[in-house]
Amino acid sequence: MIDTLLTLASEAVAAARKAGADAADALAIDARGTDIAMLEGRIEKLEQAEAREVGLRVFVGQSSAMISGSVLTTDAIRRLAETAVAAARLAPPDPFAGLAASEDLSASSEDLDLVSGSLPDSQQLKELSLRAERAALGVEGVSKSGGAGASVSDSAVALVTSNGFARGYRKTSASISVSAIVGSGTAMERDYDFSVAIHYGDLRSPEDVGFEAGRRAVRRANPRKVASQSVPVIFDRRIASSLVGHLAGAINGASIARGTSFLKERLGQQVLARGITIVDDPLRHRGLASRPFDGEGLAVRRRNLVENGVLTTWVLDLRSARQLGLPPTGQGARGLNSPPGPTTSNLYLEAGTVTPEELRRDIAQGLYITELIGMGVNLVTGDYSRGASGFWIENGELAYPVSEITIAGNLKDMLLTITPASDLEFRGSTNAPTCRVEGLTIAGR
Repeated sequence: MIDTLLTLASEAVAAARKAGADAADALAIDARGTDIAMLEGRIEKLEQAEAREVGLRVFVGQSSAMISGSVLTTDAIRRLAETAVAAARLAPPDPFAGLAASEDLSASSEDLDLVSGSLPDSQQLKELSLRAERAALGVEGVSKSGGAGASVSDSAVALVTSNGFARGYRKTSASISVSAIVGSGTAMERDYDFSVAIHYGDLRSPEDVGFEAGRRAVRRANPRKVASQSVPVIFDRRIASSLVGHLAGAINGASIARGTSFLKERLGQQVLARGITIVDDPLRHRGLASRPFDGEGLAVRRRNLVENGVLTTWVLDLRSARQLGLPPTGQGARGLNSPPGPTTSNLYLEAGTVTPEELRRDIAQGLYITELIGMGVNLVTGDYSRGASGFWIENGELAYPVSEITIAGNLKDMLLTITPASDLEFRGSTNAPTCRVEGLTIAGR
């Protein structure tokens, strides 16, 4: 499969050069997957998809254009290249765009173990979903299912550039998810659980996923409202990753180059408490966002974006690196129709040394958040305001569920007060342990 994609991408680059491009790169993908959704034992959705496409980027002088196609005959690729070159000749010049220098291109051949030995078929996915749903419904107090699902994907990608890069890789994934509901009418509450992995054998059992979804839903029954006040807030590890994501967005090279980030002047300064490290690791074995090279063919490596609380680097693609006059960091990603942009891979906040129970032990009154709602986050100013639900903390213990509240603060202050617990778990591409943040404002009743 990889060889076929490399051939297609090479044909596209050669056609672009023949059509008059000064430089070009092509991304070829072959993706297939199955996604099934169940509700109360019946199939709600069954989707199977297969696609093979090529995305071509061409440069004429300092101007560029991108185009993609799924008809991949020799004539179709030729027409694709001619159309792209014609568009590039009309595009405005961009002095910061262009291919990577040859010395920056990746030559690594490390095996990241990104392909599962087997993947379930549609019938097996149906059975996984049914088992997860049955397990959720079997938890005492659960009144109905919110739905269950399972999916698999198998994709390959190849990147070829006109200055000598030609490599590809393949990646698989599998997932199970389920939500459970307690109560009825306007008093219904829901919660969920999921498991996703590169290797099918690394998934948690559907019984475990279903039970956890049911247990979480039952805990949320009969929530109360709380008075507006300022208290310590603990973010459950499932949603603490959002704080790490906000920081990553604020140090994205494109935002820094535009001057639209609240952290734009903070490189080399303390942005989190001492002792805290945030890592971006594209070479993590079996990592959900692992990759042997970035979207521009650059070498990738593990980086501490924040080390001992100090911001050490921006997240850069080639264009933003050139804008800022900095070396590239190998963190570019591109699509078939979109130019490269900065992004992270397997991003995580390293675990702390205290348990989640110890993290809340000294809190007389506080909030433990299990779900966030809305996206009221301004990365230009750092202002933070989101709907939330979870549990009220009294004397270090989870006392009762709460809902219909809003939490507010400023990310610049919030990040400096984060205290991570020891329960880091890798469940997605961005991860964090349970985290405590001091002095957020709660708007309640």
